Amino acid sequence: MHTETVTQVKHLTDKLFSFKTTRNTAFRFEAGQFTMIGLKDTPKRAYSMVNGPNEDYLEFLSIVVPEGPLTSKLKDIKVGDEIEVGKKAVGTLTCDSLQPGRNLWLIGTGTGLAPFVSICRDANTYLKFNKIIVCHTVREKKELAYYDYLFNLTMKNLVQYFPTVTREQDWPNRGRITNFIKEETAFKLLEIPKWSPETDNVMLCGSPEFNTEMIEYLKEGGWKVGTNGKPADFVYEKAFVG
Repeated sequence: MHTETVTQVKHLTDKLFSFKTTRNTAFRFEAGQFTMIGLKDTPKRAYSMVNGPNEDYLEFLSIVVPEGPLTSKLKDIKVGDEIEVGKKAVGTLTCDSLQPGRNLWLIGTGTGLAPFVSICRDANTYLKFNKIIVCHTVREKKELAYYDYLFNLTMKNLVQYFPTVTREQDWPNRGRITNFIKEETAFKLLEIPKWSPETDNVMLCGSPEFNTEMIEYLKEGGWKVGTNGKPADFVYEKAFVG
């Protein structure tokens, strides 16, 4: 493990926070991958990098699991504290596993947004795909991590951002992203054609229930799972499913 120093901590809610650390110059990764992190006296857990692969720091997004052996302590970190970070990055949420020249849908729930922010921070993403659509579902609007960043990308016409909230009546797009897609409401609201495996790619990262539901839905529609060796139509983080 590499030992890194915390340089920034931001608490979005009492159960959701992000933090930045220094980055060992030997640590390399592709946008969308994850590594193992922890404290000296805790178990290590898989966390996706939020920063882009060419940035000189590391950034992570974390929930707080009540009584969790890692996050119950990680939530109290301060600038100057030390974090242990794995020396290797792995994961299946990489752009090389998808067919280039299509629209790219990045669909996540909760902290599943993390690898997609990294992908949006990689300049190569915009060279590989026609259009980037970021869909993120949370319970309350204060949980919309990186909202300002993604909104700014939308204003620059780099992405289309579609955040949905399930527990607040005053949010314009209220409900689960799975329902917006299955009912085809998302395509109408975004004013883009309904997706298809011939013109679009999809990345999934979220709760086990979300991943299972969307994987089944896509496979039933004829979408094929891609790998680095055989790019196809959609990918999901296999380490986080089942």
